[in-house]
Amino acid sequence: MAELSGYSGPLLEALKAIGAEVGDRIRVRKRDLVLEGILMPRPVLGDRECLVIKLDSGYNVGIRFEEGTVIEKLGPGARPGFVKPPAKPEKAPGMPEVALISTGGTIASRVEYRTGAVKPALEAEDLYALFPELANIAFVRAEVLYSLLSEDMLPENWSGMAERAAHHIKSGADGVVIAHGTDTMAYSAAALAFALRGLPVPVVFVGSQRSSDRPSSDAALNLLGALVAAARGPFAEVAVAMHEGMGDEAIAVHRGTRVRKCHTSRRDAFRSINAPQLARVIGGQVQMLADDYTPRDPGRELEVKACFERKVALLKFYPGFDSAVINWLVEAGYKGIVLEGTGLGHVGFYCLDSVRRAIREGVVVCMASQCLWGRVNMNVYERGRDLLAAGVVPLEDMLPEVALVKLMWVLGSLTDDPEEAGRLMRQPFAREIAPRSPISVMAP
Repeated sequence: MAELSGYSGPLLEALKAIGAEVGDRIRVRKRDLVLEGILMPRPVLGDRECLVIKLDSGYNVGIRFEEGTVIEKLGPGARPGFVKPPAKPEKAPGMPEVALISTGGTIASRVEYRTGAVKPALEAEDLYALFPELANIAFVRAEVLYSLLSEDMLPENWSGMAERAAHHIKSGADGVVIAHGTDTMAYSAAALAFALRGLPVPVVFVGSQRSSDRPSSDAALNLLGALVAAARGPFAEVAVAMHEGMGDEAIAVHRGTRVRKCHTSRRDAFRSINAPQLARVIGGQVQMLADDYTPRDPGRELEVKACFERKVALLKFYPGFDSAVINWLVEAGYKGIVLEGTGLGHVGFYCLDSVRRAIREGVVVCMASQCLWGRVNMNVYERGRDLLAAGVVPLEDMLPEVALVKLMWVLGSLTDDPEEAGRLMRQPFAREIAPRSPISVMAP
């Protein structure tokens, strides 16, 4: 029965008996519990005896239907659905133009009621219906590039994002916003920070920890903040815009090569690591917090170098790590390895022979630290000096995931010579390396 999507068995019969349809307002009594709300579709793949209603607070709740449960129909209602996006507004004179590229993720998602899962929105234009305030900040040129969950992103997708961002910039966009899933957003931001050389305007990644159908969603504020940063920000770098705190006062803007997702679900999950936060968006304005940023310059000539070598690995060292993994990578034809070592940049003595073999066979082996703050210093202890003597490239205060992306980019876009690649890994391209790490730069 289409009017009672997902319901079956005794629960379906009970709903039929009172003439209820999805969208009707109902009251559910179960022992001392009394709840009122809108009858919602039930996920087909969920609990067969679960009744789903949307409370007046906006939250959906599930109630197990069992003996003694009483359902009353209070009145008719409208079936839930998605409104048709409004017509695209005309560009006002003098209003900045921002390209909004949708790649998927929670920020561009909606609930799919067959399974109850969050699914990517089909059209980037849907965002106009969700966030009508967009039209007051900039003229938005929206497109869907991918509909991917962030864990499904590949280096080829980084190349595609870089090419599309460059296309819009060369077509006159004053900034670019890329909607992206949060789990691998920092990897993609780093990739574009390297791939877009001579960037004249901001490219701002944005995501959401909670989908837009939830009352606690951060999607709207994050997107509006990203749009403000792209349209009005004085910087010309790749950045990530997400909630600055648990409240809704400000959106933090982090440099794309200095950001990490540090919490699975908090709205302020992202932090700038080993560097101050680049900027914040508050009250519709961009406040710069860092002094050393590349200024916006529409006359700067953009060059795209967006090839990434897939045969590069990131290995986290741990007690008992099997160095045969390094040997396997060498035999599999890998061209680069980033070791995520302990402390100042160390791995166990039993890894030295495998590391030496990899370097002899032309593999670029680099060292980053597992520590969030501070920097690699391989001259302090004997093991670090052994690794340096073997030819391991120390990466100062570079984040391990940024080091992975950079090595992919260096070997894919700049050189295939191991010695030259090692030299380039120590050269900063997008402020991924700082000359020193202030002891005060830590998470709050």
